Amino acid sequence: MSLNTKKVMKNAWRITKHRDLTCLRIRVPGGHLPVKFLPLVQEIAERYGNGTVHLTTRQGFEVPDIPFSKMAEINALLVPLLQELEIDKGVSLTDPSLGYPAAGTRNVSACIGNRVCPNAVFDTTSLAWDVEKTIYPNDPHVKIAITGCPNDCIKAHMQDIGIIGQVEPLYESYRCIGCQACVKNCQKVSTGALTFDNYRVKRDPKRCIGCGECVLKCPTAAWTRGGQYFRVVIMGRTGKKNPRIARSFLEWVDRETVLKVCANLYSYIDKYIDRTLPKEHVGYIVDRTGLNIFKEEVLKDVILPPQARVASFIDFGGYMYDRNIHLE
Repeated sequence: MSLNTKKVMKNAWRITKHRDLTCLRIRVPGGHLPVKFLPLVQEIAERYGNGTVHLTTRQGFEVPDIPFSKMAEINALLVPLLQELEIDKGVSLTDPSLGYPAAGTRNVSACIGNRVCPNAVFDTTSLAWDVEKTIYPNDPHVKIAITGCPNDCIKAHMQDIGIIGQVEPLYESYRCIGCQACVKNCQKVSTGALTFDNYRVKRDPKRCIGCGECVLKCPTAAWTRGGQYFRVVIMGRTGKKNPRIARSFLEWVDRETVLKVCANLYSYIDKYIDRTLPKEHVGYIVDRTGLNIFKEEVLKDVILPPQARVASFIDFGGYMYDRNIHLE
């Protein structure tokens, strides 16, 4: 059959190694799926595919070995899932019976967050839904992940935009008994932002990453969790050219700032992307334009909270394959 491969891929179907078979991609924003949709995924896999499902690193499903001729039929079956996971969350889909309208911007992934994890400092799924409705549907190749604390279980440092929860620790000295449990724990498992001086704990705000470990370890509740903030790391990637981890771009910013930066990212991409390429990873656009232009575009009309910190310089690092001269 004759196919417009660009249209097929935009509709969230893969072009695979098998000439007559495709693979369905199903988005699960935040990685949180109501189990009532599992029978639907099973039905598609058994009725149209080979009876298997691939769980992707982006927390979605891929259903392989589906005939191209069945795409329209399966898109219609996905309407209830698209309604609840996308439209009901605020995503604008003109006609859900036609399936996904874009696939370039990948599924927004998230750790399990504070719905379950005691280390997480916010509801990651809720933010993932807000990010999803901010950026989807869109064609540019963008990966965003959200993690509830600096442990970074979701690997936000491997994304174009990584959003990491921060909590402002509040200290009430009259409750402190000087046990230094918080100080020792911060030195062992975090950044060493706490010291003990003159019978009081002191916090270095420049070293503190808002992990909340001091709160978790304090036996007298001298430390409590204050305001909710976020650290935004940018331009992590794998791939063939200069793999690297993301670096800190913003610290101690609020939810509104995070969402505005995610939205502004697409204006930046549209303005500077190399249109001679089939697609271009946003990290390579930043490499071309430089950090200052990126910063100017993504912080446009953003009102930063007073405690926010913005990177003035980023050495992205990573490695180039031709630098591995020790390999023989």
